Amino acid sequence: MTHDDEPVPTFPTSIGISDADTITVLGHDLAADLMGKVGFAELAIWLVTQERPTPGQVRVLEAVLVALADHGFTPTAIAARLTYLSAPDSVQGALAAGLLGGGSRFLGVTEDTALFLARALADKPVPADDAGYDELALHAVRQARADHRFVPGLGHHLHKVLDPRTPKLLAIADAEGLRGPHLRLLQAIGRVHPQVLGRTLPLNGAGTCGAALADLGLPPDLLRGFALLARTAGLLGHLAEEARRPVGMDIYQTGEQGAVYLPPDLLRGFALLARTAGLLGHLAEERRRPIGMDVFQTVEHHARYVEPTS
Repeated sequence: MTHDDEPVPTFPTSIGISDADTITVLGHDLAADLMGKVGFAELAIWLVTQERPTPGQVRVLEAVLVALADHGFTPTAIAARLTYLSAPDSVQGALAAGLLGGGSRFLGVTEDTALFLARALADKPVPADDAGYDELALHAVRQARADHRFVPGLGHHLHKVLDPRTPKLLAIADAEGLRGPHLRLLQAIGRVHPQVLGRTLPLNGAGTCGAALADLGLPPDLLRGFALLARTAGLLGHLAEEARRPVGMDIYQTGEQGAVYLPPDLLRGFALLARTAGLLGHLAEERRRPIGMDVFQTVEHHARYVEPTS
């Protein structure tokens, strides 16, 4: 509450504002200028960069959103389905559960790769040719190994030789003239990493998506948001299917039936509410004796595609 003689605070924004009669987004009348004329991907870039994207930039982003929308029964999808099983009246809670599971192992690699590439390129002249990119890539991979860190964008738990999304994304970026320094450096990492790591790993699609988005000029530290934007559509599809043809109870019972009690070892006490304490115990045990990947891979292995029903 303010006194009459106090100035009313202002909150500047270039995103959107509304009054009784109009809604203005990015300086345009939403109903008259944008609805039916601007696609969602175009608007997403525009909102973040404050600059209207080119058709080529929109095509690359559309390809990225499609590439990241779904990858089967991943932990994010399983989390969303199990939350929906527990609380079918809370679609937003189920969506949030899936989105909160997007981290450094699943989905987060999009942003992690872009940040890794951006740091490798920072304060250095852009290489003039593939040999220059290879030299820069070797340095980055050697430094990551010396620091005992993974190189994001390399390897995939399922696609051991080739992630089918990677060549398609590269082809689209090439066709639109948008294969920039981030994608070129990632390709160089794909070429030179066996010299350092002693084995050959594929460039994964999520990492390639991050490089492609960075080449669009999007801030690398916001790219996890674009990955989650894409995965929201996939999760909504999973929830719609869970409502039509539920499997959440089977997933839950598979984990419950496979549970084997082991005496606790060196557990620390936590003064938390009953279920929170139990969940914290599960997380502590998951760190010591992980089974999450087994649960995920069991569900993924037994997933069976069926034609959509009307």
